[in-house]
Amino acid sequence: MNFLKLIICFLAANTFIFTHAQERKFKIHTVAFYNLENLFDTINDPQKLDEYSPMMALKRDRSAVYKQKIHNMARVLSDIGKDVSKNAPSIIGVSEVENKAVLEDLVNDSLLIDTDYGIVHYNSTDLRGIDVALLYQKKAFTSIHTSTHELKIYDADTNKRIYTREQLLVSGILEDETIHIIVNHWPSRRGGEAKSRSKRVAAAKLTKRLLDSLQSIDPYAKVCIMGDLNDNPNNASVKKVLKAKPTKKVGLKGVYNPFENFYKNGVGTTAYRDAWSLFDQIMVTKPLLEKDYSSFQFYKAGIYNKNFIITKTGPYKGYPLRSFGYSGFNNGFSDHFPVYVYLIKRVAEK
Repeated sequence: MNFLKLIICFLAANTFIFTHAQERKFKIHTVAFYNLENLFDTINDPQKLDEYSPMMALKRDRSAVYKQKIHNMARVLSDIGKDVSKNAPSIIGVSEVENKAVLEDLVNDSLLIDTDYGIVHYNSTDLRGIDVALLYQKKAFTSIHTSTHELKIYDADTNKRIYTREQLLVSGILEDETIHIIVNHWPSRRGGEAKSRSKRVAAAKLTKRLLDSLQSIDPYAKVCIMGDLNDNPNNASVKKVLKAKPTKKVGLKGVYNPFENFYKNGVGTTAYRDAWSLFDQIMVTKPLLEKDYSSFQFYKAGIYNKNFIITKTGPYKGYPLRSFGYSGFNNGFSDHFPVYVYLIKRVAEK
């Protein structure tokens, strides 16, 4: 019996060493996107319609709620992808943030401050003042060029311009490789999907122009397109404009959308009236799909939907546990689940 125990212990030890050795052969970075659901501060900005935000609608304890909201967002961001990467995401696109100040509060939260995130943010023309931004670990990623791009769309009935979120383009170096990130928050479905469809098609066309500009300079550009698209992976904006495919067999300038297969399997990131949508997506270009892992390549995608960010009871059981509801602050997180992809590279043998 003692001999058998010795053999079992030996095998267990060698399995651990083998697994550990295999993990050490690859470098891995998590790239994530999260809609932070109305991350507004407590100060009324006369230049924005921020008084309509859930934060400003609170009659009391606004400062305490704001601090808790920040901490809740930090709790999620610090954990995305950690099961595999053993680290917080190296790159995070975010939406529904009011300004740079709330992002500074976020990255300085106790759960994130040691990670040392940099911030790329521009104020948008959105009337409510909700913006997109990019956070990045300074030790992993260096931002070398950033730009913001207006989406000019007009109301079909009045022909007046609709002011909405800009798109953010960040080019930088992930360790020693150039990576481009396009962060989106496309127009909502307010008024109905069909009536508002043209707005998201226009947003997709802007994203496509940004992608084309990068690929005209370098056809082998490694690009991640991410955001809350307010469209599913099978909608025209994604399928016909971006021409994103659910298979890795795409052309040189093609786009792979790993989240289309999630959607086909009935998995979503946000829910409404008992129907799931997968509005939050990350897509990658062909050069991130090569089988040679001597440079960073796409490994796999995921939806972060751990139990603590899911509503446990009531009519919204199973939905994302959002921050704000009809009764005020829920001490929740967001009405969207975050999404992420892993980029991995083989470590050269010494």
